[in-house]
Parts: sequence; C-alpha cells; structure tokens
Amino acid sequence: MIARVANRRKSILGKLSSLPKFLTGPQALAFLPAVSLASFWLGGELALITAALAVPLGIALLGVFDREGSEHLEVNQSLTDVNMRDRLIQGLDEALTSGLSKTRTSVCFAVELDEFRSIEERYGRKAGDELLAKTAERIADSLRDYDVIARVDPATFAVAMAPMRHCDLEVAIQMASRLQAAIETPISVDGATVYVTSSIGFCLSSRSPSDRGEAMLDASLVAMVEARRNGPSAIRAFTPEMRARIEARHSLIEEVGTALDSGDIHPWFQPQVSTETGRVTGFEALARWKHAERGLVSPAEFLPAIEQAGMMERLGEAMLYHALTALKAWDEAGVRVPTVGVNFSPDELRNPKLVDKVRWELDRFEIEAERLCIEVLESVVANSDDDVVTRNIAGLAELGCMIDLDDFGTGHASISSIRRFSVSRIKIDRSFVMKVDEDPEQQRMIAAILMMAERLGLETLAEGVEGLGEHAVLSQLGCGHVQGYGLARPMPFDDTVGWIDRHEQKLAGANTAARRAAG
Repeated sequence: MIARVANRRKSILGKLSSLPKFLTGPQALAFLPAVSLASFWLGGELALITAALAVPLGIALLGVFDREGSEHLEVNQSLTDVNMRDRLIQGLDEALTSGLSKTRTSVCFAVELDEFRSIEERYGRKAGDELLAKTAERIADSLRDYDVIARVDPATFAVAMAPMRHCDLEVAIQMASRLQAAIETPISVDGATVYVTSSIGFCLSSRSPSDRGEAMLDASLVAMVEARRNGPSAIRAFTPEMRARIEARHSLIEEVGTALDSGDIHPWFQPQVSTETGRVTGFEALARWKHAERGLVSPAEFLPAIEQAGMMERLGEAMLYHALTALKAWDEAGVRVPTVGVNFSPDELRNPKLVDKVRWELDRFEIEAERLCIEVLESVVANSDDDVVTRNIAGLAELGCMIDLDDFGTGHASISSIRRFSVSRIKIDRSFVMKVDEDPEQQRMIAAILMMAERLGLETLAEGVEGLGEHAVLSQLGCGHVQGYGLARPMPFDDTVGWIDRHEQKLAGANTAARRAAG
C-alpha cells in the first residue's frame, strides 16, 4: 500500500515536472485568491472554504514545497552516484544562474583522503577500494537528500550543496568540519583498523570565479590542494590568490625538466664533522636550483614540483653524478673528504637496476664504494614491504656503500628493520637536537638513541646543529658526527675547498692553544 502511494506520488510529480514552473512551484499559490473567488461565485461559501483549504493542502501533499531551493540538485543519494561529475556540474550551473542565487548560497566541497596511495600500498588495492566505498557512504550520510556527491579523482570526492538561505564562510567551515569528523572516524578494513585524515577545500557560490559550475568545482579543488599543502586534516576556503599560487607551481613543474637538463639544478654541499677530532668526515649533497629570473629557489618549493613531474629518479641520477664528480675533484686538489652523502628517493629505490647503475658510476669515476653514503629516509625503511627496495638497499650495502638512515626518530623504524636494511649510520633528526643544551628531556632522548646505536654497532650523526652549546653537549653524550648551520650552511662546490682550508686552520690554531695551555 505504501509503495503504491509512493509510486502514485512519483507519477504525479513526473507529470507536474512537464508543466511550467509557475504552475507547479510555490508560486502557484498566487492563484489561490482567484480560485477561491471563482469557487465562491460558482458554489457559495462552502465551495470557497473547501478551495481555500484544499489547494495549499494538495500542493503540500505533492511535495512541491519540498522541492523549493533544492530542485536544481535533486539526486537519489546512493553509492552508485559517486561518478556523477557531470550531474554535479550541472547542478552547480543551475545554482549559480537561477533566481535563487540572489537570495541563497551554494557551496562546493572537494574532499581528498590524505596519503591514500600509502594506505593502498600497505593494505592492498582491495582494502583501498573498500576504504573509498566507506568514505563515500560516510559523506553521503552527512548530506541532505538533494545534495550531490561525485568522485572526481581516485581518492577525491566533490560535494555540491543545494542552495541555502543562511550560509556564509563560518557556516561552510562548520560543515567542512562535520564532513571531516565523519570521514576520519577509524575504519575497519579486513580486520585492521585504518586511521585516515582528509584535506578539504571549498568554494562559496558568492566567491566562484565565474557563473559556471565547472569553475566553481575547479576553485574548490584549488582550495583542496592548498589544504593538502598545509595538512594533514586542513580546511581551506578558495581565494583568488590561491589560483595564482597554483599556476606558479604548475609553471614550476613545466620548468624543472629543462632545469635538470641544463644543469641548473645541482648539489650544494654541507660539511659533516667529527665531534672527536673536529676534522671533516664528509659532505652531504643537497639539491639547489638557481633560477635565471627568480634566483635561488627553495627546495621546499621545487622538490614537490619535481616529484609531481615524475622526475625524482632523474634528479637522483644528476645528484649522484655531481657528487662523484666532486669527490674526484677534491682528490685531485689534494683535499681530504672521506665520504659524500646522496639522498635516494623511494622512486629510485624501486628501480630493479639501481645497484648496477651505482656500480657503473663508481667504476666510471674510480671511486671506492665505501666513500658513497646512500641516505634513505627512516619512513622508507619503516614502511617498506617492497622486495625490490629491500634488495636494492641490501645490494648497495654488499657493494660496500654506507647506508645512512636519515631523519631518525620520525619514521618509527624497528630494530629489526635497521638490521634488515644493513644500516651503517643513523642520522638523528633535528627535532631531537634542537635545544639539547638547554632541555634535559632532549638530552635523555639523545642519550637513549646513542646507547641503542652503540649496542647495535652503528655510527651516529646529529643533524640541524645550530649552536656551540648543542655541539658541545652532543660531543659529551657520545654522538660521533654533527652537521648543521652552526658549522656551515650548504655551499656551492667552488666554495668547499676554501671552507675546508679555513676550518683546518682553525683546528690547528685551537690545537696549538690547547698544547700551550697544557704545557
């Protein structure tokens, strides 16, 4: 019976939809006085009362009022609708151009799951699909019947909210926070509890770059990219300035390939010093880009552009070539530099031919393998189940290269992982080094790391040393090597020989003064 009534109502609404809107919308009530007067003229008072009650009641029963303000975005909200990008854009088009746009505000949200690729790699493709389905369901449950959800990228959803009377920036942020809270509730996938975060960008119809739905969706995606850059779990509203920054980054992506080919991106070198002798024990090669017009571009700016352009492996090849060239040049200049460190990205470590490539380069420059430090992020060691990555790191260690575990303390690598990857030295992250000369808690943390390293037979290097106090405390605690602005900033290769000479002279002067004091 209920189903028949619902079907009958749907049939009537379908017929009404073919009539002009002024006959089927709330504006039909404008004819109520005329209908009432005609009823009184034809049937007297009883007919007048009946018409005055029956007409509004009939309109309400048919659901005409329910469609007011939402008719543009009507959709049956189910998981089969997540690929409705065209419907979503159509709804935004109508919301931006209809008469309601003057009195009501619509919002378009773009929602992205942070680090989805890493989650998929860890738990598998099937688990990733299940996570996306549950996320879509949670988003749908947070919406009204006439809001639209569409999947616009593998891990990105867009939501078009039907026009609302009272919606400003504060209300939109509250709505985004509710969406985020629903999405970030832990999800059970294949018996494992998965914790996810999300980045949300949104655009109010009043701030849309144009009256086109495509432009409003694009604006929300631009805001989402900005949120991702400030994440995790960030929310950003679209502003015109964001588009300028996005366009600048896109321009940067187009330029990095040319910069790599022309040699504009090359290593600068930061010295590493022994806390026991004060002598230089190596340099780390750090990528720098000297732009023809913009000057020195920050690595925080151009490295993501290289990654987005899929050129991390090309960057690694260039860095390795220049690092080995520097070692050869130092040798020819009679300057003693025992090692040079080169960062290897996850993309490089997944190359099955990596070991052969490194062996060929070492032979080409006639450099002993033990003078090359392969720097691998701790997060790679902690999270990698990739057999190729494991074999490559082990193969490089067998070749004789040192394996430096970079940013130690931030990636939660286990002791078994450290042993499995044949790590030679751990580089203590600067977050543990900061204020170690003032903070007893930092000292206890560093002491624990150094004790573990000693028991495992590993060398240690502290990064981010910025003052003499930090240097002195690290030396007292037993850290073998230090690196940071307190010693020297990264410098072009041409400046390294002069810096080494000046450093050696300081050491000689300090040793002479110490002998005189002792005598």
